Amino acid sequence: MVEGGISKADKTEFTECWRTTWKTPYIMRLALSAGIGGLLFGYDTGVISGAMLYIQNDFDEVDRKTWLQETIVSMAVAGAIVGAAFGGWINDRFGRKISILAADVLFFAGAVVMAFAPAPWVIIIGRILVGLGVGMASMTSPLYISESSPHRIRGALVSTNGLLITGGQFISYLINLAFTHVKGTWRWMLGVAGLPALIQFVLMLSLPESPRWLYRNGRIDEARSILEKIYPSEEVGDEMQALKASIDEEIEIEGSVGGGSMFSKVKQAWGYRVFRRGLLAGVTVQVAQQFVGINTVMYYSPTIIQFAGFASKSTAIALSLITSGLNAVGSIVSMCFVDRYGRRRLMLISMVGIITCLVVLSGVFFEASRTAPKVSQAGSAHFGVNSTCSAFSQAPDVSSWNCMSCLQVKDSDCAFCSNGLDRYSPGACLAKLDPLENACKAENGIWYEKGCPSKIGFLAVVLLGLYIIMYAPGMGTVPWIVNSEIYPLRYRGIGGGLAAVSNWTSNLIVSQTFLTLTKALGSAGTFLLFAGFSFIGMVCIYFVVPETKGLQFEEVEKMLEKGFTPSSCMGKGKDSKVDE
Repeated sequence: MVEGGISKADKTEFTECWRTTWKTPYIMRLALSAGIGGLLFGYDTGVISGAMLYIQNDFDEVDRKTWLQETIVSMAVAGAIVGAAFGGWINDRFGRKISILAADVLFFAGAVVMAFAPAPWVIIIGRILVGLGVGMASMTSPLYISESSPHRIRGALVSTNGLLITGGQFISYLINLAFTHVKGTWRWMLGVAGLPALIQFVLMLSLPESPRWLYRNGRIDEARSILEKIYPSEEVGDEMQALKASIDEEIEIEGSVGGGSMFSKVKQAWGYRVFRRGLLAGVTVQVAQQFVGINTVMYYSPTIIQFAGFASKSTAIALSLITSGLNAVGSIVSMCFVDRYGRRRLMLISMVGIITCLVVLSGVFFEASRTAPKVSQAGSAHFGVNSTCSAFSQAPDVSSWNCMSCLQVKDSDCAFCSNGLDRYSPGACLAKLDPLENACKAENGIWYEKGCPSKIGFLAVVLLGLYIIMYAPGMGTVPWIVNSEIYPLRYRGIGGGLAAVSNWTSNLIVSQTFLTLTKALGSAGTFLLFAGFSFIGMVCIYFVVPETKGLQFEEVEKMLEKGFTPSSCMGKGKDSKVDE
């Protein structure tokens, strides 16, 4: 999963960034210190996917109750919604530095709470705390970097925050894999996040507040002293003048919007047709980004891989590294192509690839379910009279049962033990108990609790990788870019905030329902459902989202004033911006 509204930089800007930071290392110190917030953001949203496999081992209640698993995963998202809302107020009232420090405290407290959690409800509290930190970091880190960077390389430096988010997700899978055979497993996985939070807290104590916030709050001399460390001495005067002009314009815009409550500001913005059309496009791409199912992959990828027939937890986590690694690579690919081929085109191409991958993935899971090994009644009874699970022992006719029948019974307490000689031959449907699992493994069987032995299961891993390749450069990054360009200047904060809330809310809905959907529809039906959502999203993007590539904000506003039609984006470059 990519959040934060991060602007992208072109190749020239990255070259200039390298030259400038080499001459002035202080600039990179500011950017990387603040960027640790993005790393924590990515880590805390990714680490739960592997940790959950072991939390289920320690707490039978979590293992039995799908809704409890979903709650543990999604509470970080719920916390992020609140954190983002309050983060904006803290940013304006107390400054960007204080907001980052507060996020670090939340990250650290949440990590400690989860590491020592004696019960599932304590883990949930910890997830809410880190979620609050995620929400604050998602908006504060890129904002601090943007306001503390030379304008020539601002896009490149802010883009490092996006790379650190996806990099944090990749690191979370590495950490998960490292602790799979360590006593405490999930406690270490979740607790490790406290270390970078502590490091960032210490680093930020020695760094200044954003010069823009200082200037806006009348601390002009302090703002100048920071700019003197960032810019050559001959440019400081010009930058101070530019900063003054920008803040004067900002104050004037705020005056035109009005100083009432947020509700009154939203009401006023909604009365402006250009804003409504921009908001429709902005919310469309944000909701579509989540309903393609991306965070089911990022939050549950080891579980999905187990659905595909890889029973080993460590193997599932190792294979999940592929998805997180490709997501990080996709962020770099987007930087190279988004200004060359345009936002709209990248999203539509991305959607076609996503839909194709989801449909084929659904077919793979359907075929794997259909060809799952049969259940042997004799083999099940072999482990003892009371070894079979209640659903199997009470069923009137089990002659047609296969491995998936055993695992997908409603409120099932069943597991499947594969045949010790050939895992694709009929196996045993047993009660999900540790002694029986040990007995199964003693006879060279493999213990399956989520998925079944499958000769085509490896295709699911391949398709998950292709899905990420199609998602990351398009739907992964472009919706945030569109939202940074689509709104009239005086309503940009309101529009971006509403669109971000729609993104987090959609994220919460998807993450909170995924496991329930797999229980109700099966893996095949769930991914086919996401393919349907993706098709609807593609159609909506085609009809309501204009191309904003290469346009000034004023040109985007004129285009929305006239009204957008798909045919107006069929051309290339600036000539396609308005129906002539």
